Amino acid sequence: MEYSDSTQNLAFMKMHGLGNDFVVIDSRGRKAVTTPALARKIGNRNTGVGFDQLAEIRSGENTDIILDFWNADGTVAGACGNATRCVAQHVLSETGTETLTIETLRGVLQARRADNDLVSVNMGIPQLDWEDIPLSHAVDTQHLPIDGDPVAISMGNPHCVFFVDDILAVNVAELGKETEHHELFPNNTNVEFAEIRSKQEIRMRVWERGTGITLACGSGACATAVAANLRGLTGKTVQIEVDGGWLTLDWRDDGVWMTGPTAHVFSGTFETAFLDSN
Repeated sequence: MEYSDSTQNLAFMKMHGLGNDFVVIDSRGRKAVTTPALARKIGNRNTGVGFDQLAEIRSGENTDIILDFWNADGTVAGACGNATRCVAQHVLSETGTETLTIETLRGVLQARRADNDLVSVNMGIPQLDWEDIPLSHAVDTQHLPIDGDPVAISMGNPHCVFFVDDILAVNVAELGKETEHHELFPNNTNVEFAEIRSKQEIRMRVWERGTGITLACGSGACATAVAANLRGLTGKTVQIEVDGGWLTLDWRDDGVWMTGPTAHVFSGTFETAFLDSN
C-alpha cells in the first residue's frame, strides 16, 4: 500500500472474517488518518464502501503493529476480534513470520498461524468486575437485573450475553438495540444471544454497538464462551456457530484464544473527491 502524509490516493483493503466485514487502512510509516467523520463516510454502505468496523494499522514501537478500530457510526471500538485476525493474516503473510504482537486499546494481543490457513488470536483475559466492564453501578455481573438474566463481560469492549432456548425465535434487532442503550451500560454494549447445543457447541447471534446485526463478532464469541463456562453450560473449549460460519474458542490461563478463517476480498483507492466531499 502507498504511504503519504494525507488522505490523497488513500489505499484500503476490504476484508472479512465469517462475513463480519472490515475496511482496513494501512498507515504504517505515516500519521493516522481516521477520524469519526471519515469512518462514517467510508462506513456508509450506499455512498461509501461499508463495513462493520474499520481497522487502521499503525507502526508499533514495542509491538509489531498497532491497531485502531472504529464502528460504522464513527465511534471508537476498543476491540474487534475478527478484524484482528484479518489484519494478522495479512501481516503474517507479508512478513513470512509465524507470530505477531499487536497493540490495541484492549492491550497487547498475540496472533499466530493455525492449521488449514486459519489464524488464532489471544483476545486477552476477560474482565468480570462491574467497574471494568464498565457498568453504571455494582451488580452481580453473572446475573444482571435485566429481563432474561444475562451475563456482563468485557473483552476490551462491553458485552451482554443472553442464553435462550430457541435462537431463531429471538428478535435480535429489537432486543439488541434496546439492550445496547440500557442504562446499566454507560458506554453502551454489544449484545449476544446464545443457544447451548451441547457442552462443546453454541449457536450465537449478535447485535454490535454502533453497527447493528452482524454475521459474526469475534469479541462477542469470546464473551459468549466465557459466559457459558461461568454458568456451567460448557467446557472452556467450544465451537461457536455464528450467522457467517464457525469459530473455535479456547479459554486458557493467558486469555481467550479465538481461531477462524479470514478473507481478503479486494483492494482499492479512495477518490480524493469522495474524501473531500461533505
